[in-house]
Amino acid sequence: MSKSDFPSKTVPAAKARSIGKVCAIVFGLLAVSIGIIAKVRPHLFMALPFPLSAILWTAAAGREMPPYFTSAAWAEEEIKTWTKPNDVIVTPCVKCGTNWMLYCSHQIRMKGAADADELFEDVNLVTPWMDLVQSRDGSWAKQKDRYNDTVLPDGSHLKDKWDSDRFPFRVFKSHYGPKETGGVISITGNPQLKFVAMTRYGLDVVNSIVPFFNNHNENFRKMWGGFPPASSGDITIDAEQHLIDLLPGGTLAHFYFGYVKSWWPLRNEPNVLLMHYADAIKDLKGTVKKMANFYDVKLSQSELDTVVERCGFPHMKTIAHKFDYKNPFNNDAFFDNENDAIMKRGTMIYKGGLGTHKATFTEEQIQRWSKAEEEEFGADSELLQWARNGGGF
Repeated sequence: MSKSDFPSKTVPAAKARSIGKVCAIVFGLLAVSIGIIAKVRPHLFMALPFPLSAILWTAAAGREMPPYFTSAAWAEEEIKTWTKPNDVIVTPCVKCGTNWMLYCSHQIRMKGAADADELFEDVNLVTPWMDLVQSRDGSWAKQKDRYNDTVLPDGSHLKDKWDSDRFPFRVFKSHYGPKETGGVISITGNPQLKFVAMTRYGLDVVNSIVPFFNNHNENFRKMWGGFPPASSGDITIDAEQHLIDLLPGGTLAHFYFGYVKSWWPLRNEPNVLLMHYADAIKDLKGTVKKMANFYDVKLSQSELDTVVERCGFPHMKTIAHKFDYKNPFNNDAFFDNENDAIMKRGTMIYKGGLGTHKATFTEEQIQRWSKAEEEEFGADSELLQWARNGGGF
């Protein structure tokens, strides 16, 4: 039999062109659809699985990660519409004692009063996280007025939680850096506000992120397209992935390297208190005294002792459920405002420490991080040493 006796498997040129045109039309329509969604309703990308949700959120919509962050409250003119003199903005690096500093600030302003914990109902009700978008289709514009007019399920008013007459000053949370160094918040342009910043040895930050990501409530994760991703079940895989994410060039590099470099030049501004986690671990009483002085709060010896005791891990662990982060503005059907929170119940507070990375990372990974530190901070030897170890500056 000759080759001509077998059916040809070759697609005719005309048919191939037709298929090509159909594919081009389909892909073109898909691209147009993605573009329209990205411009008009980008939150719809969050219904997709991770990492596709994140890819479209950043690449197509041009939005930042994490997807529930917004910097709109800190715009130069906007910030003046909702803050007032002596407000405190606690804005540490991610996983560098944020909730610790929020709670210490609350205890300091209450001078360790007997009902200070009772008033600290939930960290996000009492010391609101103004960067947080609480629903897929949420925004600062949609949420702003709700801080003042929301009535909670128990009939109490949200405003009474964070703007109580009992508080000599208000406390807000952020994770953004100074506009003066490429960040978001104008520090020197708002001398009436006080900013508390804190960082930590970088690999301990990465090490802390591993369980932190996994401890998010599943409904919150569902709300944001699978972010932050749950653990793979293998800590070596998780550790390497988070290391890559936070190293220069990684999707979350701004969490650490960008943060440290942005606050360092403003360390001596009169309305900035820049601290290191290592110093707070080694001397909690000294840290509380430093914060109280910065806030212009005079503590008696008895009040100081009470505040220090409450800001210690043993006491904070007894009230760990107060750091679950309620989302009172959420309107997503699968998120129960009354019972759901950002974190799984009681998982936010766990004993930190110094050098925790040693149990997780290999020597090769530690060397990679050290090299990145030297490349990012090495031009300023004082910054390099401080970022690693803390101490005075």
